[in-house]
Amino acid sequence: MVGAERVETLMLEGELDEQDLVKLCDELTQRMHRGMRQVVLDLSEVGHLNYRGVKPLMSRAEALRRAGGDLKLSGLSPYLAAIFRAAGAHDAFEIYPHMNDARAAFALARAPFV
Repeated sequence: MVGAERVETLMLEGELDEQDLVKLCDELTQRMHRGMRQVVLDLSEVGHLNYRGVKPLMSRAEALRRAGGDLKLSGLSPYLAAIFRAAGAHDAFEIYPHMNDARAAFALARAPFV
């Protein structure tokens, strides 16, 4: 696709504490300043994340949307989905079962209507 923006997929794993999520948010901010606008966070290998890191992640998603991009999530277990809901992020992210579904959603969003 000519002129299509690149979609970056960040694959996370393990147990993510609040500090890990703060570092992730800092990394997203740095990448955004370098022109990254479309991000998929693949959480399929994450067993747990601290709910305190969800709100900063929501703010990074909003910043990406204001810049014309988005942050989509993939691979959330029912447990992780419950953490996101408990943190107030139940409608803050588009969530997909697999990273390829999330990546495809960016292409569909750019597809011209016929």
